Amino acid sequence: FIFTTMKQDYARKVLDVLDPKKKLIRHCLSQQDCLCAQGCYWKDLARLGRDPAKTVALDHTIQGIPAQAANWIPVPMWRGDLGDEELLRLIPLLGQLSWAVRSREGAAGGGRVP
Repeated sequence: FIFTTMKQDYARKVLDVLDPKKKLIRHCLSQQDCLCAQGCYWKDLARLGRDPAKTVALDHTIQGIPAQAANWIPVPMWRGDLGDEELLRLIPLLGQLSWAVRSREGAAGGGRVP
């Protein structure tokens, strides 16, 4: 998923550059999918239709609903540096989160965690 506060037509143009063959990014939510309050657009993770306990968002701005603050992982803004490895540094954390969710599901279901 990509969830942006950009207008939909602009987001499509950016996605055409990022994923020209349309194989990596399956869904894009844009400004029309955000909540607007006093001229500010807020990303509501509930609009993804996913279990919030299994959802994280990586962003350089926290434009999410305050009640969902625990779901947001702040990352520095990408400024075109091809040597930027910030997202790679998050792989261990994301792996731990994934393991924790699977463990919790295994315990809740009484089964073993694969």
